[in-house]
Amino acid sequence: MAFSVNTNPGALVALQTLNATSAALNKTQSAINTGLKVASAKDNAAVFAIAQNLRSDVAGLNSVKSSLDRAISTADVALAAGGAVSDLLIEMKEKAASAADAGLDTASRTALNDDFKQLRDQITTIVSNASFNGINAVKNSGNNIVAILNDTAGSSLTITAQDMSLTGANITLSAADVIDTKTKAANVVTALETSISNVNAALSKIGAGAKRLEMQKAFVTKLSDSIETGIGNLVDADLAKESARLQSLQVKQQLGLQALSIANQAPGAVLGLFR
Repeated sequence: MAFSVNTNPGALVALQTLNATSAALNKTQSAINTGLKVASAKDNAAVFAIAQNLRSDVAGLNSVKSSLDRAISTADVALAAGGAVSDLLIEMKEKAASAADAGLDTASRTALNDDFKQLRDQITTIVSNASFNGINAVKNSGNNIVAILNDTAGSSLTITAQDMSLTGANITLSAADVIDTKTKAANVVTALETSISNVNAALSKIGAGAKRLEMQKAFVTKLSDSIETGIGNLVDADLAKESARLQSLQVKQQLGLQALSIANQAPGAVLGLFR
């Protein structure tokens, strides 16, 4: 064995090993701190790129879910308003049918007419206030309910607005209709029967659209969850393994320090040659 005070091969080897152990220890500590085995492109460029693309897909699905949530809420408001209007029409029909009775006295018919007018005017109040996020799908010339289905393809789902206002497409009454006479009451009963049928058909259309929105939201949620699980499989660290690796590397680091210390003492043996 050659003795030299200028070059210490043993110390160089020990230092290289210690540096490698320290680098592995830093990587393990990073995985434990972040919970990720691939936290940046330098950890694994290919896997990181795939994960980033998948995260972009999840972000797009989140925007789709937000759009669906808004559309579902708007449809719920429209359905609530339409249901209330349908109930009012039924109650109005009851008042009008009673007022159409030939044996009814004038005072009773007047009382029924007063109730009828209050119910009639309530329809306008309900319809005018049936808005969510600025969208009203039940007023005259109302807004269609639109939700995006894909953030890249530009596809969408539309629920057509249904006019439930007085003298609209579905309700054949006007703000001037009353039941203060037998003839007027009988005519109103006929108009109300048609209106009730039309409103219920309109509610069916909105309800079918709302159901489809909820089905699409459920699908998008499952798809998003599946992609997030896939991302986790690619980049998440197994903390049980990382914990075991950490302990192993800490022991190797201590041994490396001792080995380097011993190697650094080797040049001192040269002094024995000069005694």
